[in-house]
Amino acid sequence: MNVILANVINWAIRIYSLVVIVEVILSYFLPIYHPVRRILNRLVEPALAPIRRLLPSTGMVDISPLVLILLLQLINILLVNLLL
Repeated sequence: MNVILANVINWAIRIYSLVVIVEVILSYFLPIYHPVRRILNRLVEPALAPIRRLLPSTGMVDISPLVLILLLQLINILLVNLLL
């Protein structure tokens, strides 16, 4: 049972990390009002907003997606190791 739960958590975090990466890439090519960007933004923004509030302003470079992915990977490692 723990192995199944660990696999589900692992895949969920991987998929969410991929969604964050796709949203960042599409932000360079699609306007914010594009339907795909709106959906991705609704999925990613709730996790990015607290990180953006904590990080100091870096000008035009937003490193909050990178911090989010690193945090997700850390959570993934900790949870999977605890379950296994």
